Amino acid sequence: MSSDHSPIVDEPLPRPRRWGEAELSRLTEMVGQESLFYWKGPQTTALIDGFRGHYPLKHVFPCSSGSAALHVAVAALRLRPGEEVIVPPITDMGSVIGILYQQGVPVFADVDPRTYNLDPAAVERAITARTRAIMPVHVAGNPCDLEALLAVARRHGLSVIEDCAQAWGARYRGLPVGLYGDLACYSFNDFKHLSCGDGGVVATNDEALGGGLSKWGDKCYDRVTGGRDPVDLAPNYRMSEPQAAVATAQLTKLGGIAATRNRLGDALSASLAGTPGVLPPVVQPGGYHSYWFYFLRLDLSHLSGSRDAFVADLRTEGVAANAGYIPQPVYRYSVFQTHNFFGGHWPVRDAGLTSMDYRDVRCPIAEAILRDGVTLPINEAMSDRYIEKVGRAIDAVARRHVR
Repeated sequence: MSSDHSPIVDEPLPRPRRWGEAELSRLTEMVGQESLFYWKGPQTTALIDGFRGHYPLKHVFPCSSGSAALHVAVAALRLRPGEEVIVPPITDMGSVIGILYQQGVPVFADVDPRTYNLDPAAVERAITARTRAIMPVHVAGNPCDLEALLAVARRHGLSVIEDCAQAWGARYRGLPVGLYGDLACYSFNDFKHLSCGDGGVVATNDEALGGGLSKWGDKCYDRVTGGRDPVDLAPNYRMSEPQAAVATAQLTKLGGIAATRNRLGDALSASLAGTPGVLPPVVQPGGYHSYWFYFLRLDLSHLSGSRDAFVADLRTEGVAANAGYIPQPVYRYSVFQTHNFFGGHWPVRDAGLTSMDYRDVRCPIAEAILRDGVTLPINEAMSDRYIEKVGRAIDAVARRHVR
């Protein structure tokens, strides 16, 4: 390609202004408070109310991160050492940290090749006598096949923790994700749809789980009675009032952010429907994808060259593309390959409570996705015209690479 080539995407990557007057107004109000402690704080109270406006869940605990939310959810299940939670291998470490800290065993089940979410059939095959829960992760804002996963859970008497960290605004069959499982977890990390820098929410409508939900993230202190006589071991994952102030303001923007991303992502998929060698993500029937990012696959049997060469050509055309997502399935991370979870040891394995050896785990579809996947940013500052250019650029590169 000549050096004077004009890229198809001939404008800079649009970037939204994420914070403004709404956040400043709440922070200004917060500065006038006598206390910045979360319990019954005005900002945290407003956050809980705002959250329930989108997700009508009775028991809500705002916490320090999405990873903390997931740890609280796992702790609320009261796993016994060696009990198992089924998770996908394409996710963040935050999905599995809480399982390991509660002396549970993450069991990796393979994913669907086009949604990148847990495959219900693979989940069913992974169930053993020690399985306690399933953790569907709505990857990139694409809703999981919740009907099938919940059916598996009901057949085997398992709990379901929905990891909605990447899925603000996503819906499944008319309801927001998070309203289907026993527990739901969300993230306000800096890179998510909504952010207060770092923060999270864990919530449930289950009375048995929800009654003491806050204790699992607040040192097992009873804030209602004021008692300090912990009956369980629990970490401190509290959110502060400044975080809650920003998160509350962010929640007022959720509908617009999700609607824009959904429209743009679906438009990009439609534009790529006839592009050779390019496989757009598939959304479950009744699903509403909120596109934290756009994740497509390449059918390299129909394309010449490598994925990296394809991505390099996309960049030449002005597309902000990246090769892959996470570098490898979570079970291949060094900490899993060495079982180095606690000072060079894994106590539940040392005690004979599990025979899991992550060196033997294979999820072929997940591994293939991470070899041929390409990720693209989508955000609410992008215009329909910008996305149209991205689609044209991907199509042009694919046609140059077609065998």
